[in-house]
Amino acid sequence: MFEEHQPHLMRVAYHLMGTVSEAEDAVQEAYLRLVRTGAEVDDPRSWLTTTVTRICLDQLTSARARRERYVGPWLPEPVVAPAPALGPEDRLTLDDSVSLAMLVVLESLSPAERIVFVLHEAFGFAHAEIAGIVGRQETACRQLLARARRHVDERAPRFTPDRDEHRTAVTAFLRAAADGDLDALAGVLDPRVVLRSDGGGQVTSARRPVSGARDVARLLLGLAARDRTDWRMTPVNGMPGAVFSRAGRVVGVMAFTVFAGRITEIDFVLNPEKLRHLGAVRHD
Repeated sequence: MFEEHQPHLMRVAYHLMGTVSEAEDAVQEAYLRLVRTGAEVDDPRSWLTTTVTRICLDQLTSARARRERYVGPWLPEPVVAPAPALGPEDRLTLDDSVSLAMLVVLESLSPAERIVFVLHEAFGFAHAEIAGIVGRQETACRQLLARARRHVDERAPRFTPDRDEHRTAVTAFLRAAADGDLDALAGVLDPRVVLRSDGGGQVTSARRPVSGARDVARLLLGLAARDRTDWRMTPVNGMPGAVFSRAGRVVGVMAFTVFAGRITEIDFVLNPEKLRHLGAVRHD
């Protein structure tokens, strides 16, 4: 019974928490609570969704305080496509996954705003359902959603939903980076591109976002020259991205936002703790 709902629960928890590890913890805790009820649940999916959401709501407040003390930019844990040999049960958050850039925007919401926004906008829950889950009046939930929408509209990145256009830009970026071609690399970047890198104080990374095509290109080429790694293009949070590895171990994941044929945002996750769930590099 629980297994059939697990992918849905993981998607909900990941959208809410922004980390695979915390999402897994929330889903596991919901399962344990279901077992402890010792009774038959009429609607397991609804009961588990409500429970996971409430667990995430409790965790978000403390998580937000930790992230405010974080060294450098805080980025979500990336979801990277597994090898084709893996079954559907391993693709927990890949389908309809939210981009890293959007997850960063969701960090600007209060815990209650984030819960209401995600349940309504990403999963299509009605206001009455959300009110029952979060224990608030329906009117209050509508107000939270309106505030959340304003915040997201102000901060949400422009992007193209066209996968081929996205892939073309990422391919050109990776080729220029591999060639060490500054002009070609800057040319595929939007003039106002922003690079956020998350090393968590554990590995070298920019402590503040870097903006501007040539500044971002110079920084990335400098890193590439200093720290040789293997790379492969692979879906990251549902869109073409890149995984960097050394000696068979993942050492970085890069996600891109593309608009009008150019890369407008780069999210580079380097913190080893946020890459641990990816395991070893697979060569298929």
